[in-house]
Amino acid sequence: MGVISALMLIVIVPMFVALPIVLLRYRRGGKGTYRPDWEFNWGLEILIWAVPVALVLALGTALWKHTLQNDPYRPLGPDPLVVEVVALDWKFLFLYPEQGVATLDLLALPQGRPVTLKLTSGTVMQSFIVPSLAGQIYAMGGMQTQLNLLADQSGDFTGRNTQYNGLGFATQSFTTRVMSPSAFEDWVDATKAQGTALDAAGYQSLLPASVVHTPVLYGSFEPGLFDQVIASFAPRMGHGAAAAPATSETPHHSMPMPETGQ
Repeated sequence: MGVISALMLIVIVPMFVALPIVLLRYRRGGKGTYRPDWEFNWGLEILIWAVPVALVLALGTALWKHTLQNDPYRPLGPDPLVVEVVALDWKFLFLYPEQGVATLDLLALPQGRPVTLKLTSGTVMQSFIVPSLAGQIYAMGGMQTQLNLLADQSGDFTGRNTQYNGLGFATQSFTTRVMSPSAFEDWVDATKAQGTALDAAGYQSLLPASVVHTPVLYGSFEPGLFDQVIASFAPRMGHGAAAAPATSETPHHSMPMPETGQ
């Protein structure tokens, strides 16, 4: 961004310098030469066209490089930790398929290990962001997006939804806790030991809009739950079985979860 700002100064600074010079030189009684028949000057033409063309090429190249560098899908290293993220009304559900644990409003990550977040929504479209660690990406019902990140320092960081989704929008934030790899393994073991399981029925209980004041830990969750959440939107989106006509009386979360294995 510093390079881009410096390139823009090439346009801005000469403009502010030239403006008072032109006003003084060509004011009434000034020293500017009056040339009513003047038509063309190679030097001015080159200056007027070459500088903008060069700037456009330089800015386009810089934008292209930054776009590739900041691509949320760009892999950041081998063996990433996969976390499945389900955006709900005023809370986030995090599923760890490799570790077999899940959390509500707590994203625990090991320091220095690449992380792949797979995101979807169990409700309306939401915008996921952890400003200190990664950029923004949308989570949409019936679809999957992806965000890769790598936390290089430990500590607690705030993440949140930045897409308005109702009265609890202002309080929809979660803690991203980055810890050492050994501490992360200890955290996984402790979470498994606490014993609460999250199944399809438990997920259904999370669908009503609510604000979570304290993170919730699940020692296990139903395998394939993330895919089931995505599949639950298929009839509504015109895929698979025919969807029932939508009415104003249809509950927002009336679609049952598909059975495991379908």
